[in-house]
Amino acid sequence: MREALHWAEMAIGVCEPNPRVGCVIVAADSGVIGRGHTQQAGGPHAEVMALRDAASHGHSTRGATVWVTLEPCSHHGRTPPCCDALVEAGVARVVIAIEDPNPLVAGAGTRRLRAAGIVVDAGPGAEESRELNIGFFARMQRGRPWLRLKAAVSLDGRTALPDGASQWITGLEARTDGHRFRRRAGAVLTGVGTVLDDDPRLDVRLVPTAMQPLRVVVDSRLDAPLSARVLQRPGDVLVYAAAPTDERRRALEGIGVEVALQPSAGGKVDLPAMLADLARRGINELHVEAGHKLNGSLVREGLVDEYLVYVAPKLLGVGRELALFGPLDDLDAAPTLIFQSVTPIGGDLRIIAHPAQKPVDSAS
Repeated sequence: MREALHWAEMAIGVCEPNPRVGCVIVAADSGVIGRGHTQQAGGPHAEVMALRDAASHGHSTRGATVWVTLEPCSHHGRTPPCCDALVEAGVARVVIAIEDPNPLVAGAGTRRLRAAGIVVDAGPGAEESRELNIGFFARMQRGRPWLRLKAAVSLDGRTALPDGASQWITGLEARTDGHRFRRRAGAVLTGVGTVLDDDPRLDVRLVPTAMQPLRVVVDSRLDAPLSARVLQRPGDVLVYAAAPTDERRRALEGIGVEVALQPSAGGKVDLPAMLADLARRGINELHVEAGHKLNGSLVREGLVDEYLVYVAPKLLGVGRELALFGPLDDLDAAPTLIFQSVTPIGGDLRIIAHPAQKPVDSAS
């Protein structure tokens, strides 16, 4: 199962919106005979790739044991059910790490295999597989992506100088590590303020990737200039707006940018509705690199699932904070986090933390 999980990791940046799955086939008399991971959407799944690998080397899969990091699918999607392929291959046993949360599967794959006389066991590698597919589980179980808020801050918690200058607070190693997390995401999101201040590209550049994430901008009035770098790859850009002018909307759509209207009662973009829409579009992990105002709104509305914070050994003094919300009435109202890991990355620290309680009331 460890080897299957290793193969599943190879699907990062390849198989969105499908889950990252690895598969290893073992024959009793000759050890591992096939390996594979899920390919691009519409392409073969991990089980089929492993079966093909075994066949390409002349190995029979009759009586073999299949180790797979997620329950084999049992429904017709873009590809036929993997259960059928395993039954046809004559395997004797299938060991799965964890049940597929997709309601179209959710135990049906296991039942189908057992009905065909195949022994099915489950359990080893469940935690690792779920973590690898945390966004897929989030989308399937609650109808919105796993929202990871990334920020680079000084030791005194500043993300930028008062004028918005922030390049670069952290070193190259930390920035490269941040691009690894971008590569995990189906979409990278920012706000119009960051577009105006930093003119980011929001793509994956510092690490290799087979596909680029969707780039998403929250821009209530469509204030971003048409020359913004984030808008320069038509077809891969989505802008959420609340109250745009028809002229601005036509101008963006004229260069190939999709504009989606998600207005809230207050005239801003309805963030929960936006996340639900992104889930419908197949986004599993949403990587946010935004400014203090949008970050504050996400914190206030309880939408952040994970904080990815790179801390540089610098002091900036007066400047912009990670998230603008409050003021709080007392310390007990502060959003509390649980550290998942603290890791040196070059000369900086990477902190991963998850919310421990309900966030601050939006009325605070």
